[in-house]
Formats: sequence, structure tokens, C-alpha cells
Amino acid sequence: MLACPSSSLHGLAALQRHSQPSHFLLSNPLPLLFPPSARFSASRKCNLRSANTARRRALLRPSAELSDSVVGEGGVLQPYSVKIPVGDRHILVETGHIGRQASGSVTVTDGETIVYTTVCLDDVPTEPSDFFPLSVNYQERFSAAGRTSGGFFKREGKTKDHEVLICRLIDRPLRPTMPKGFYHETQILSWVLSYDGLHSPDSLAVTAAGIAVALSELPVSKTVAGVRVGLVGDKYIVNPTTEEMEHSELDLLLAGTDSAILMIEGYSNFLPEEKLLKAVEVGQDAVRAICNEVEALVKKCGKPKMLDAIKLPPPELYQHVEEIAGNELVKVLQVRNKIPRRKALSSLEEKVLKILTENGFVSNDLTVRSNSETIAEILEDEDEDEEVIVDGEVDEGDVHIKPTPRRPALLFSEVDVKLVFKEVTSKFLRKRIVEGGKRSDGRTPDEIRPINSRCGLLPRAHGSALFTRGETQSLAVVTLGDKQMAQRMDTLDGVDEFKRFYLQYSFPPSCVGEAGRIGAPSRREIGHGMLAERSLEPILPSEVEFPYTIRVESTITESNGSSSMASVCGGCLALQDAGVPIKCSIAGIAMGMVLDTKEFGGDGTPLILSDILGSEDASGDMDFKVAGNEDGITAFQMDIKVGGITLPIMRKALLQAKEGRKHILGAMMNCSPPPAKRLSKHAPLIHVMKVRPDRINLIIGSGGKKVKSIIEDSGVEAIDTEDNGTVKIFAKDLSSLEKSKAIISSLTMVPTIGDIYRNCEIKSIAPYGVFVEIAPGREGLCHISELSSGWLPKAEDVFKVGDRIDVKLIEINDKGQLRLSHRAMLPDTDPDNSKSPGKLTEDADETSPKSPDNDLSNKVSSTPKVTASSKRSSEDDSVLPAKKFVRRLVSSSQDKPFINRDKTKKSSNKEAGSVSGKDENSLDKAPWLGGSWTVFPFLRIDVIYNDDFFTWMAS
Repeated sequence: MLACPSSSLHGLAALQRHSQPSHFLLSNPLPLLFPPSARFSASRKCNLRSANTARRRALLRPSAELSDSVVGEGGVLQPYSVKIPVGDRHILVETGHIGRQASGSVTVTDGETIVYTTVCLDDVPTEPSDFFPLSVNYQERFSAAGRTSGGFFKREGKTKDHEVLICRLIDRPLRPTMPKGFYHETQILSWVLSYDGLHSPDSLAVTAAGIAVALSELPVSKTVAGVRVGLVGDKYIVNPTTEEMEHSELDLLLAGTDSAILMIEGYSNFLPEEKLLKAVEVGQDAVRAICNEVEALVKKCGKPKMLDAIKLPPPELYQHVEEIAGNELVKVLQVRNKIPRRKALSSLEEKVLKILTENGFVSNDLTVRSNSETIAEILEDEDEDEEVIVDGEVDEGDVHIKPTPRRPALLFSEVDVKLVFKEVTSKFLRKRIVEGGKRSDGRTPDEIRPINSRCGLLPRAHGSALFTRGETQSLAVVTLGDKQMAQRMDTLDGVDEFKRFYLQYSFPPSCVGEAGRIGAPSRREIGHGMLAERSLEPILPSEVEFPYTIRVESTITESNGSSSMASVCGGCLALQDAGVPIKCSIAGIAMGMVLDTKEFGGDGTPLILSDILGSEDASGDMDFKVAGNEDGITAFQMDIKVGGITLPIMRKALLQAKEGRKHILGAMMNCSPPPAKRLSKHAPLIHVMKVRPDRINLIIGSGGKKVKSIIEDSGVEAIDTEDNGTVKIFAKDLSSLEKSKAIISSLTMVPTIGDIYRNCEIKSIAPYGVFVEIAPGREGLCHISELSSGWLPKAEDVFKVGDRIDVKLIEINDKGQLRLSHRAMLPDTDPDNSKSPGKLTEDADETSPKSPDNDLSNKVSSTPKVTASSKRSSEDDSVLPAKKFVRRLVSSSQDKPFINRDKTKKSSNKEAGSVSGKDENSLDKAPWLGGSWTVFPFLRIDVIYNDDFFTWMAS
């Protein structure tokens, strides 16, 4: 794009726009723009061009020149930095070393957190509209914290919700400072390049954007800065660290200039109005200090402002519109309902356009504001504007042009008329409020619209409420669920964060009676939803008290101002209808303002409006949303459409908002039908139980197989487990909940040796024994040697799957596996057994073959039990004779015997290690033992099974 270094064309264009006729003379500007081959011949004495050609030339963006103080060799920007005190530390502001081709670029550093921001402008202005063409994009690079994206695509993708919220924080304070009539599209880009986990980047991003705009060519006279204010105890902290914010009662982000407040947004825990005003004062002082320090930076490094690019409608057009529409406009603004009033205003606007067009003041020719033609098209127009010589009518040397019809001295575009009509409408609306003391719907400034609310209108929803305030209506629906329903947050901190409460706001076009596109949520919807969410968050119970994930959906079904605050009221009622034990009720209200009342005959005192309409929001000077109860504030958000407001104005607005909240809370108490205040029968049941943390894995199982099987067997919805031993069971009915509870209880129980379990089912049979289910989901092995008091060749000969037996727990190994005994529960038919202190037993391996020799209970008795050990003692091995077999002795002093302990034991005077002569003879004569052998009292024995015989070895 070619650029003209002179601003004379802009001045001429402005002159033509305000006071010149549609055709005027330009003095040879072409040599500045075009090569010599394209210039006019020198023999031409003059050339009159059409006004649209001059207009296109004038729209070309002038180039800005830097002062010599920051330009080095070759015209390259030189780095420049300044340290600015903020709170108890400094921030570093640098420019001229990154992004030097942008209109304005700056990096701001706090600790090790660095935010880089650029501002760029289009060379050609866009079509005039009623809003400033500003777009803001903020991105947190995961590389700033040494991470990559957790998703499949490692490139940063769609803007996340919290990034959208920061975009809004940047946009809202900057937009009011932009001048009217400047239509060059402006883009602000902000990146977090480094994040240290302590210093939040959002307030830095607001400050960086304000400084970058001040350094750029944008015709903005004031520097904007932003800070965060926290309240820890009684101390107000400017730009607190993330650790300090964990203990803060207030999260306030404030932006403004050195003289006024432009935007505040924040959340608190029922903070009184006076404490909030004190925090605003602290933040304003910090912002003022930053702006004063930045002024020196702007004077040294700032670029010339594009003041000539401001194109305002001519003052005469305002007079024409007021003369045509003034009387009817007063009547139209008295229409109470929104849709009829909007249609009447649209009809009146068309009437004004028609009258001005008929009188020749408005042209539909796009060339009046055309700005998209190329240089070649401009050259083509120049060739067509040649002079016409009429033969015989003029003397030699005279120049004549083609006759053109006469036009009015002023020619307005249709866009100009619509812009002026909107401003005139706002003026008449403000005048009606100030002079008559009545608003469009007939209310006084502090009056609240009629309120109607009802709960329980959706039978299958867990909770629902319809809140109506005037022509604003919100349908709020609450859904309760488990942890899987929680919203996962992927942040720079790298810690998985799950939100157990979130509110989602939607604004369909039908709520304002329009047809529009439905797609992804807009930035406005995300911002309004977060404001309502943070308003309700302080009244929610803790996760221990109410372990549900809570989702609130607010669908705006009608809108005429303050739909986000209607979402707060509707959401509060829906939570009560869902049975959520909230701490108290919350209401929200939006406040407006007419700042300059002297213009309309007032005394100059700002006029504060309660519960504003959509038209009062658009035409007023402030939109201040406040949510809370009678005692304090939970959330607030203020946007300003003028140069800013002061603390006294804010104090008056807060006090008036408090009275409005009290009125709304009283109206919510009259809800009909009222909230159910109990869990819906369609809501999931939840049971919370505590188990030992080391047993959580028993519930989960390998790869989650166990927990999936529990869910499938019991029919519950979900089972959530936590590392601290907390288990949450979600179910649709009580029976499935109780079944899963019993399974988990049995899996995580701590059994004790000697416990008796009766009527237990045999779940499976193996060659070495049977597996018995002592509790749902908990099984133990009853070895074949413990199934019967006598020798049993095969378990399936006596037992089958599904049989029920009584068992006793006799052993728990290191892996937590249970060993059961059915033999211990059988009646003892041998009278000698009741007199002996113990019985010789063997530890049977699960893979051992079964033979008649396996059962030694009839051959060896009267020996105490010693639990088998897998460790071998070299000392014991040295005592054993070579190739001798040593029988295993069982000691009751070290473990409980594998006998029925329900029977009364009789004491024995014999030594524990002694063996009766009868037993010894019988053992010596046993041919399968391989000859004579020696008895070692209290020797710990391992039993090793071979295919053909037993080998007992000392351990």
C-alpha cells in the first residue's frame, strides 16, 4: 500500500466533508503518489476531478515518523526501557527491541512473567459504523511454563474460556478511549511468553495493551493501565502473587487512566461496600502512578497520532435530523414495550432517510465513502475527467467542463444519516430521563421492574426456575452429577484443575425477536456466564457437605437489559429447587448513569439508574452490575462509555444497588411455586465412604477392570475414588447403591485371623482346593487339605460350584490373599484331639498332586503349630543329618493352629516338642519316609512337594 507522507489530503478531505461543495480543486498532489509517466501533461492548466477521487486519495493512511531520539542508524528503532514501581516491587516496560514493524509494541515483565503486546492498524479505513473496529486476542503459550499442550495437537488451538475473559478485560477499558470517527481497523495481540507461577499475567496484559496503544499512531490521548487488588486480612495488596491470592477475600481487577476509572471487575466473599470502595481507591492510586511514569516513555518513543483520519458527520446533519424527527422521536421513546418501540424507531429512521434523499441531501452512490478502489482505478478516473472544448463558443485558451446538475452544498452518505439518527435518539432519551424524571417504561430512576419467578417447571430436570424481570427472562436449569461431569481446566500451572461448579450462559437471537446465526458461544456469552458463576460460587456448600458436580444452564428467553443479573437470580432459585443446600439467596442488579445532566437542564449531579433497560445501556454512560445479598457483594463488573467516573459516583451507585438487591431478594421469596429444596427423584443418589488409602487399588483393579465390573454388576452410574481413601458411589436407585456399597466394603475390609464366615458360596474349584466368596467380591482359598477332616482325593468329588459352606480365616499372606479352613468348622470326632495341645499339619502348595500320603493328621499329633516360612536358615541346615527327613512342628505360640478354636482347649503338661512313643514308632515304620529320621523341637519347616513324594526340609 502506498502511503502519502503529507497530511494535506486528509485536511482537504475534511474540508470537503464539512464546508465545501461536491467538486473542488486540488493543487497537483499526483507527483507525490504516482510515477512521472502517470502525471498529467504540463500543457494542462488545471484539472478538476470528481469528489470521490479526492476522497479515495484522502483515505490513504499517512506514514508516521519517529523522533530522532529513538531512531538509530538506518531508521531502526532503538530499545528503550523503564522500571515502574507497582505495589511492593517494580515492573519493567520495554519497547523497540521486539516487534518493531508494528504500530506499537511493548513487553512488560513482573518477576519472571513476561507479556508481549502489539498494536497494528489497517492502512485503509473500514465503512463507518456505530462501534470502533477493535479486535483483541490474548494467548497463553504453554512454552511460557515449559510445557506443551495436553491434547492430541501440540500447537495452541482454539482460544480457551479464561483467555477470552482476559481479552474482554483488555478490550473494555480501551474502547471508551477510542475517538469517534476513526474507522481504521485496529488489532491488539497479546502473548504470555514467560510465566513463573507467582505473578499473574492478566493485569500485566491490560497494562501492556494500554502502553502499546499509547505508543502507536492511534489518536488516543490518555494512557490506560490495569492492576489487581487483593485483600488479605485488613491489608490491601496491589498485584498480589498467586500464593497471596489464595488467602484473599477479594479479587479486583481495575483499569483506568491517571484521572478516572474505566473498568472494574471482581469477586469477593460478601464484601461490604465500603471495603470495596477502599480497594478501588488503592487500585486507582496504583494505576495513576503507572500512567504518570509511562508519559515519559510515550513522549520519547511514541509515534505521531493520526488525528487527520478522524471523520465525523457534519454538524449540519444533526440539525436536519432533529428538525425532521424531533417531535415524533419524543412520542416514540414513550412506547413502553421494546419490540414496538424498536419497530417505531426503525420506521422513523427510514422516514428521515427518505426525506433527506428526496431533498437531495443523501446519495446512495457508494463512491461517497468508497475506500477500496486501487491506484489503477484512480488513474482510470483521472483519464475520464478530461476537459471538454465547445467549438465556436469560447476563445482560444479557455477551458470548459461538461455541465453537471446542481447539487446541494452538502452531500451526506446513508451511513452518516444512520449514525446521526442513533446519536440524536440517545440525546432525546437522556433528555427525557433528566427533564421528565421518567424512563421509557415510565419508571423513576431508582424503581425496579416487576418481578415474577417460578420453580419446578421442568419435571425431568434436577432443578429449574424461570425468572422474569420486566422484559428480561432467564430459564435456569441445574444438573447434578459425579466427578466425570466436572469441567477440566488446562492451565499454565500444569496442574489438572476440575471445576465442580460452572454456569453456562446462552443468548439466542430469538430472545430479542431476531433471526440470527447459532454457533459457538460468543465472547459476550462467555463473559456473562463467568460473571453469574462467580456471583453464585460463594453460597455453595463445600464438597464434603454436598459432593455433587453442579452445572447451571441459563438460557435467555427474553432480553431487555441485565440478562446476566437475571441469570444470577434464576440460577439461585434453580439451585434451591435442585436441593442444593446453599448458604443464602443471591440477587443481581445492573445500574446505569447519565453523567452530564447539565446538558439537559439538570443540576449537574450524575443521575444513577437502577435496573436499566437495553436502550438505557446503549445510550447511557455506565453499565455497573452488582450481585450479592443484604450483607455484602459477591461479584461486580463495571463498563464505562465516557472518559471515566470517580469514587463518589461509584459510592452512590453501590448504595443504590444495595437497595435494589434487597427489593429483588424480597420478590424472589414470593416465588410461586416455590423451590422444592430437596433432591429430585431423577437426581443421582450419592454415597460417600472412607476406606484405607492403601486399599483403593483393590477397588480399581488392574487397568480399572475391578471398578468396571462393580459398576456392571451393581448397576450404579459411576464410582469415583480418591487417593485419600474417599469413595463416592453414584446410582439411580437405592438397591444398586446398597449392592455396590456392600461389594466395596467387602473388598476393603480388614479381615482378622480367626474370623468365621458362614453360608459362603463356592465360586470355583481347582485341583488344589476351592475358592470361597466370604463377602461380595472378596474370595479366599480353602485348600483341599482344609476341606475335610479326612483324606480327600478330589474336591469336586464332594463339592461343586454354588455350594455353601462355613469357613474360618486361618492365614493372610504378604499379598493379602486369604487362606480359609472348612475343616476347622467341622465337629471333632477324635477325643484325643481335644486333649492334645496341637496337631501336626502341612502347608500344601497349590500345584501339589493329591495322594493318600498327603494327609498326616492321622499319623502325627500332639505337636504345636509353627507357621511355615520361605526363609532358610544355614544354622538349621548344619544341624540336620545328611539325607535325613525332618518332620515339621507346629507351634501355637507363633501362629494360630489350623484347628477349630471355637472348642474349649485343654492344657497339656507335656513339652511342646515331645512326641508320644506310639507316634514315634508309627513314624519310624513309615516306609514312604525313607528310613529313620530325627525330630528337632520347634523347628520351622517348609513343605516342598514333588510329583512322587514329600520332602520336608528345615527353613
